[in-house]
Amino acid sequence: MRLNSPQINIITRACMKASRSLIRDFGEIENLQVSSKGPGDFVTSADKRTETIIIEELQKAHPDYGIITEESGIINKENENNRWIIDPIDGTTNFLNGVPQFAISIGYEEKKEIKCGVIFDPIKNEMFYAEKGGGAFLNNSRIRVSSKKKLKDCLIITGGPKHSSQNRDKIYSEYINVSKNILSPIRKFGSAALDISYVAAGRFDGYWQRELNYWDIAAGLVILREAGGLVDFFENDEKAPLKKNILASNSHIHNELSDLILKKNIE
Repeated sequence: MRLNSPQINIITRACMKASRSLIRDFGEIENLQVSSKGPGDFVTSADKRTETIIIEELQKAHPDYGIITEESGIINKENENNRWIIDPIDGTTNFLNGVPQFAISIGYEEKKEIKCGVIFDPIKNEMFYAEKGGGAFLNNSRIRVSSKKKLKDCLIITGGPKHSSQNRDKIYSEYINVSKNILSPIRKFGSAALDISYVAAGRFDGYWQRELNYWDIAAGLVILREAGGLVDFFENDEKAPLKKNILASNSHIHNELSDLILKKNIE
């Protein structure tokens, strides 16, 4: 790895250890698809098992640090200055259906700021990582956001609304509005952590999504910024600080994409 800070090393070890059992679990999904019980309970167990391995590994190094995680909630609530932000399987629905597009996401937050993060795709063996001031990397190669300047030529990705969303019409309207202003169809891959990592690596040019959880994108924030990208949070609910609406892109298209999403420039 090109970064060698204590926190990055701790996170990397946790990702690698957890990924071994996660890869084995993913290998069982195909068999479970045809079983009478189905894979739902198994995936829930895999999620919790992966999270447990990560937490145990992180707590070996810093038992006093706070932890925000999808399955277990908040651990060591009294420590808000040093916290790990964990999503054990970002892209659970993909995992559930045997689609190899999911990742482990771990960020380290210090005094309310994400200082470093790792997003690891165990199936493709791709590790995206960054530390504030140290640049962003994919495995051992430096990554940068794309340099495209015209939004119409860009490849954009989003996540769409959940079935229970109260903002489905607004989200669909945003989708239509952006679609009218770009040449390529909008992509939807199903893992917010990888979506933002792909923008950081220049594979996509921009990304937006409403109603994300903080653990979905915490690690991706520092990776995207260190890759030269811009991140905005918009229309967030102050009463739900762990819920986020996010826009991420290169600097050239950021304002135009933001205007479309916020309906300032509807054609």
